[in-house]
Amino acid sequence: METHISCLFPEILAMIFSYLDVRDKGRVAQVCIAWRDASYHKSVWRGVEAKLHLRRANPSLFPSLQARGIRRVQILSLRRSLSYVIQGMPNIESLNLSGCYNLTDNGLGHAFVQEILSLRVLNLSLCKQITDSSLGRIAQYLKNLEVLELGGCSNITNTGLLLIAWGLHRLKSLNLRSCRHVSDVGIGHLAGMTRSAAEGCLNLEYLTLQDCQKLTDLSLKHISKGLTKLRVLNLSFCGGISDAGMIHLSHMASLWSLNLRSCDNISDTGTMHLAMGTLRLSGLDVSFCDKIGDQTLAYIAQGLYQLKSLSLCSCHISDDGINRMVRQMHELRTLNIGQCVRITDKGLELIADHLTQLAGIDLYGCTKITKRGLERITQLPCLKVLNLGLWQMTESEKVR
Repeated sequence: METHISCLFPEILAMIFSYLDVRDKGRVAQVCIAWRDASYHKSVWRGVEAKLHLRRANPSLFPSLQARGIRRVQILSLRRSLSYVIQGMPNIESLNLSGCYNLTDNGLGHAFVQEILSLRVLNLSLCKQITDSSLGRIAQYLKNLEVLELGGCSNITNTGLLLIAWGLHRLKSLNLRSCRHVSDVGIGHLAGMTRSAAEGCLNLEYLTLQDCQKLTDLSLKHISKGLTKLRVLNLSFCGGISDAGMIHLSHMASLWSLNLRSCDNISDTGTMHLAMGTLRLSGLDVSFCDKIGDQTLAYIAQGLYQLKSLSLCSCHISDDGINRMVRQMHELRTLNIGQCVRITDKGLELIADHLTQLAGIDLYGCTKITKRGLERITQLPCLKVLNLGLWQMTESEKVR
């Protein structure tokens, strides 16, 4: 006797559907009510994120998700009103709309028409039609928001940051990657430098300003004065900041991770300023900073010796710089020196002798190392990750 799959126990259906990817789960959910319920069965989905294509989805799906304990939703494609989600899940905690290129201010305005105090996380990355108008809505109705992702939202301006600074006082994480119109004025708003207009986001702990090309050292001054709780700061590809700006950052007691990757105007002098301050950095990335050399390693050994992660990819460092650094870096766990073409076996031997806690090392493109140096590195007792891309060997030197 043939049994239709819809007649199976919901738990069995849920188990079968759990092997499907997100797109296929969305397809089977539209076949019938039994399949829909099994696709989002509470034994599979409770406490996790539901990923949906908002096209022909039945609006009654959202209360069903809520009843199963779903509080986090990612919309993979947006073909109908976002308001269906908001109305159907009044206790939603996380909403991910990243990559929904057709989301507009109008669509978001129809969804956010009253306070949603449960929402803590909102991701609008790459929603390129979103402007400052939407940020006004968000600031007005999402007062408890803690995480806001705006990476790639290239129409956001300083006015939008003023609105954020006015309404989102509980914000802990803000991503402004590639928001090309943001300047020092906007960062001043976030840091509470314009208290007459906005209090600021003074509880920020994570701030990403990657590729914000209009920022200068003045932004770093604002950050150091107003965002005193900041723990992670990403300034990669910010070509407008310089060594002088590092003076402002050098006394931020809470800061433990600083990303300066591809900041063309950062040199050994900037590292000196950081090392001479009161920082307790755990992670530092100065990869692809062409003006960073061996002197930086000496400064790191003097004032930033507590680092656990250090990235120096494509910097002009040599075995001499490694020698000046390794004896003080007892806590270092990750070292990225890929494409540092002056490093030889001697540098690897120094690393193997002194950085005994190292768990990961990147040697991608270090073309002057040989089997002899690698044999020493692989003897590190804690080593788990070793990247050797573009490492050149002769036939006699090839090892597994």
